[in-house]
Amino acid sequence: MISSSEYGSHSWELLVTVDHQYEEVQKEFLLRVTGDLHIGGLMLKLVEQIKLSQDWSDYALWWEQKKCWLLKTHWTLDKCGVQADAKLLFTTQHKMLRLRLPNMKTVRLKVSFSSVVFRAVSDICKILNIRRSEELSLLKQSEDALKKKKKKDKNSKEPVTEDILNLCDSPVSSGLSGSPGLYSKTMTPTYDPTSGTPASSTITWFSDSPLTEQNCSILAFSHPICSPETLAEMYQPRTLADKAKLNAGWLDSSRSLMEQGILEDDQLLLRFKYYSFFDLNPKYDAVRINQIYEQARWAILLEEIDCTEEEMLIFAALQAQYHVSKLSLSSEAQDFTSESEVDEVEAALSNLEVTLEGGNTSNILEDITDIPKLADNLRLVRPRKLSLKAIKPYWFVFKDTSVSYFKNKESAQGEPIEKLNLKGCEVVPDVNVAAKKFGIKLLIPVADGMNEVYLRCENENQYARWMAACILASKGKTMADSSYHPEVHKILSFLKMKNWTMSPQAVSDPESIDMKPECFVSLRFTKKYKSKQLAARILEAHQNVSQMLLVEAKLHFIQAWQSLPEFGLSYYIVRFRGSKKDDVLGVSYNRLIRIDIATGDPITTWRFSNMKQWNVNWEIRQVAIEFDQNVSIAFTCLSADCKIIHEYIGGYIFLSTRSKDQNETLDEDLFHKLTGGQE
Repeated sequence: MISSSEYGSHSWELLVTVDHQYEEVQKEFLLRVTGDLHIGGLMLKLVEQIKLSQDWSDYALWWEQKKCWLLKTHWTLDKCGVQADAKLLFTTQHKMLRLRLPNMKTVRLKVSFSSVVFRAVSDICKILNIRRSEELSLLKQSEDALKKKKKKDKNSKEPVTEDILNLCDSPVSSGLSGSPGLYSKTMTPTYDPTSGTPASSTITWFSDSPLTEQNCSILAFSHPICSPETLAEMYQPRTLADKAKLNAGWLDSSRSLMEQGILEDDQLLLRFKYYSFFDLNPKYDAVRINQIYEQARWAILLEEIDCTEEEMLIFAALQAQYHVSKLSLSSEAQDFTSESEVDEVEAALSNLEVTLEGGNTSNILEDITDIPKLADNLRLVRPRKLSLKAIKPYWFVFKDTSVSYFKNKESAQGEPIEKLNLKGCEVVPDVNVAAKKFGIKLLIPVADGMNEVYLRCENENQYARWMAACILASKGKTMADSSYHPEVHKILSFLKMKNWTMSPQAVSDPESIDMKPECFVSLRFTKKYKSKQLAARILEAHQNVSQMLLVEAKLHFIQAWQSLPEFGLSYYIVRFRGSKKDDVLGVSYNRLIRIDIATGDPITTWRFSNMKQWNVNWEIRQVAIEFDQNVSIAFTCLSADCKIIHEYIGGYIFLSTRSKDQNETLDEDLFHKLTGGQE
């Protein structure tokens, strides 16, 4: 026996609340513990007192005041810092979560609330059969979007019932093995590459998981477009500041859901955070391709990304073609007359896949020793303030990553009038195919901002060659790079889609295709044209894409989206060190852009390829970045936590390390090292 005074000096009472469903059973327990008791021993002691026979294996201790999980069961209470005033909750690690997917469908499934978000998203993607989970993350809806939704629900006469796909039968922790997380040359095709339906050999796999064939169809196919009225009720960003608000809610990938205040049955958005889509393959990625397509489609319909009228009609035509193909597939038997047709389709999709990746399957060693050059007559346009633009023809020579121009071809042996180094510049298409206008807008970094220059080409072929060369030069690559010819091909195919002619036969009956044209374009264009005019214009554009197959139409849509100047830019409002006004920072997969918040014009561009290091001063919440040639910048983020921008930069660096030959799992430690921001 030990005396009560001795007993009291070494032990204390600890209050633990148990999160269980039995109302008649006690929920709060007062345990007498000592500081050298380990967490596993505390849990064992607690379970013995509860006297409920059930599986406690998914339960763990949550420390409410510190907002952290006590998962290291071998640590003692002293080592964890747990004292008598601590309030602990004994609760399940896996809880229900509602996720709004890019296609606006909501799924409900069990997710680990104790794993870091990076791992939780990986588990979610295994359930949904989405490869390359590192490209996605979880996002809290912006306050403006939530306000608009509440207003809509308030004005609605009928109660709003959301159609939720329930996938809670199998918890994510079960670790489904059917979904290949990474590329493997021996993988069995999971989907038909033309229609996106599960391949017959894998139907058995789908029936073993919560993602049945029917559920897979919901995720892998695009469904009827919403009405213009529904579109009008959705939140649409009007300014760069509005667009910045959309990116403020990304969760921290290196902390758990519970640590970030997410509660059971909350709703989050599952979105592609990083616009670097690696190894897109129709045979394995029907769900992934469809969700990327849907995210692109909604970004265009809600004008989260700007596009011209010509481009909007292309996107409308591709959406119309997708729905036409889908209707024809559902009404006919889904079989091909010969194997050669299937081979042709697969070859076409393979080529398109290469262009989406920006790689080339052949000619890898092409012209490595002899760097090609372009030489042509082009027109130079320099915008001038308070006067008309000066447009003059010159002889241009493109070599390495620079453009030089001369008075004429004969004087090309001498000194150029000017030599423009395009490394780190912004390249923006200035094209109107109908008006035969093929321009390239170059924003070249100079000491006090950006030097604006326009090049005017004569025709499509000349434009494609020069545009591709400019794009590569801006990334520090020459025309000897293997991605040059695929880039030319991609530009030409996009121009071909834009180059439609009025076909009386095609537009004589706009109702020949059962569609509401207002469903395929943003509200700005709905207000500009009457329904019949819009239908006729979409059908004109549709002629160039009318032969495309189901998955092909979606891949072309993604490719066209990637061609837009603003593609992949995530905006944040920041204050640069030494500046007296706010600016917008655009974060892309290969660069950072400082943008004037009032005009939307780019001020300076910094490439990741020139970056030496970046870090965060957590005391003043300032991100500091060093580049080559003694260039350094620092800024504080005003529209979001600075950790979000830091993680974006580190995440893109991490994604650039991926290769197709990787068969091992993702290097999660490297991801956290690059994105964590801790020394």
